[in-house]
Amino acid sequence: QVQLVESGGGLVQPGGSLRLSCAASGFTFRTYTMSWYRQAPDKERELVASIRPAGGNTNYVDSVKGRFTISRDNTKNTVYLQMNSLKPEDTAVYYCHWSSYWGRGTQVTVSS
Repeated sequence: QVQLVESGGGLVQPGGSLRLSCAASGFTFRTYTMSWYRQAPDKERELVASIRPAGGNTNYVDSVKGRFTISRDNTKNTVYLQMNSLKPEDTAVYYCHWSSYWGRGTQVTVSS
């Protein structure tokens, strides 16, 4: 069955960095676009970044452009989200997404 397992969240100070990982299984990972979403308290879930199968085509929400980088390793069935220059407003649960499937999420908290 499809599994999406996120890891790498935590507490970080403003200006810091985190790298999220999502290990995928149960489908042909290398042939599909993968995405990261986030949901902050009392806010709707929003698309943060997506990456095409070959990895050369990426998209970002405006608020993270220039700070976040999505990447993938098709040999490891894993998608990453490198987050730099983190801000308090980046605090959210971050979810890996494919098709109609979601991971359980990983909490990112940016606070001093």
